[in-house]
Amino acid sequence: MAPASVLVLLFLAILSPFPNVSAVGVNYGTLGNNLPSPKKVAQLLQSTLIDKVKIYDTNPEILGAFSNTGIDLIVAVENYHVANISTDTSAADEWLTNRVIPFIPATSIVAIAVGNEYLTTDPDHLKPNALIQAMQNLHAVLVQRGLDRKIKVTTPHSMAVLASSFPPSASTFATTLMPVMTSIVGFLADTGAPFMVNAYPYFAYRDNPGMVDLEYALLGNASGVRDPKGYVYSNMLDAQVDAVRSAIIALGFGNRTVEMTISESGWPSKGESGDDAATPENAKTYNTRLIERAQSNKGTPMSPKKNIEIFVFALFNENKKEGGVSERNFGMFNGDGSKVYEVDLSCQFCSSNGGTLGFGEKMSSGVRGPSVWCVAKPHADEKVLQAVLDFCCGPGGVDCREIYESGDCFAPDKLHAHASYAMNVYYQIHGRNYWNCDFKGTGLVTFSDPRLGRKKKIERNSLRKTKELDMRIREDSGIDISNVVVGAIYVISANFSETDPCIDVELK
Repeated sequence: MAPASVLVLLFLAILSPFPNVSAVGVNYGTLGNNLPSPKKVAQLLQSTLIDKVKIYDTNPEILGAFSNTGIDLIVAVENYHVANISTDTSAADEWLTNRVIPFIPATSIVAIAVGNEYLTTDPDHLKPNALIQAMQNLHAVLVQRGLDRKIKVTTPHSMAVLASSFPPSASTFATTLMPVMTSIVGFLADTGAPFMVNAYPYFAYRDNPGMVDLEYALLGNASGVRDPKGYVYSNMLDAQVDAVRSAIIALGFGNRTVEMTISESGWPSKGESGDDAATPENAKTYNTRLIERAQSNKGTPMSPKKNIEIFVFALFNENKKEGGVSERNFGMFNGDGSKVYEVDLSCQFCSSNGGTLGFGEKMSSGVRGPSVWCVAKPHADEKVLQAVLDFCCGPGGVDCREIYESGDCFAPDKLHAHASYAMNVYYQIHGRNYWNCDFKGTGLVTFSDPRLGRKKKIERNSLRKTKELDMRIREDSGIDISNVVVGAIYVISANFSETDPCIDVELK
């Protein structure tokens, strides 16, 4: 008879209970004097569909606030630091040591954005070659530390790096930027990092309202714009992405894999006098469709099977940001946490207690994020659990201060509770893969929130599970799976108040 672990792996491989839903990212800028604290922002985002956050520096308060949340972060080297990091690897190592290393792995940092629109922000004073040199130096340091597979190095570009963006199939990079773009794209292809582009149909429409259809700019199902090569575009964003893709191919990288990420895209709710495009209604329409686009797993006409990661710009209106009125009004939320307009950020697979977010967003039904946890099996060997706990709180990189005697999660002082806390944090920060919840066979993946003080029934997947397989798992593992969700086994009950963030698995 096959061991239970084999059967569970078979379940996971064949009968996944969730559809393949793509991540939705958001840009979190802080150029405002009325914004919520980073800790508050991190807590609130855990009950939304946002699971990636891009920031514009390495603000230590933000990095600390997002530790153990399961939310991935992209941090940035500010434009004025690029030249210094480009000098040699020791400068890059110093930057990484001071800015990033103290926060990992508790904070899931998955990428470093070197500069922002560096090549087009101040071309008279910023040297193009410094950008690729800084990227190479940071990557070399990550390789030395064994972090290059976890943390990628890239740089966000504006659409201004293109000589022209229409027609998409004929697009190329600006002639003056060809040498450095060739080096950058080659670097991205070699390291598996994405090409990032900040794409804003809003600006194209605002500057040419007589030539651009509003519905086309707002990601609507417009009648379609035809490319000479036969591609039909129902929205401008797809055309902009394919324009960049064509420019990459024109450099000679058509046979190399370079993933695309829309690092910024959004629509302002307010603009200068006479800007009829910047309205709350248009902003709501664009960002709602953008979020749907991010979750759709759809590609573009030129590459329909290549999904594109998208970061919405932006989380907050920033009242101290330079530039015109529109620059300060791209946020989905005001500084006080109220919504600028109605936008649905609820998450179908996030868990909560039915409360209301401080942003005014209703929780989908606790606290993070995908409703998937890792806990210790109720009857796991305590010697193995102690070794797992020691590993997680040591080499595993988990911040275990919460389960120390003075911590909020010390009580109940039970090995299973402490091990479950550490195992779950390790599982969240290392990617929520089933192998990150094995722990020598002592871990269980659960879709029932172990923090809640009541049993949570999860309906069976409509896919049929035979009684024979049910009995084989019972006999081999001794686990009661009467409430199994197809694809995983979860803990039956837990002892907790609804506000307690700690885990106390009830021993059955």
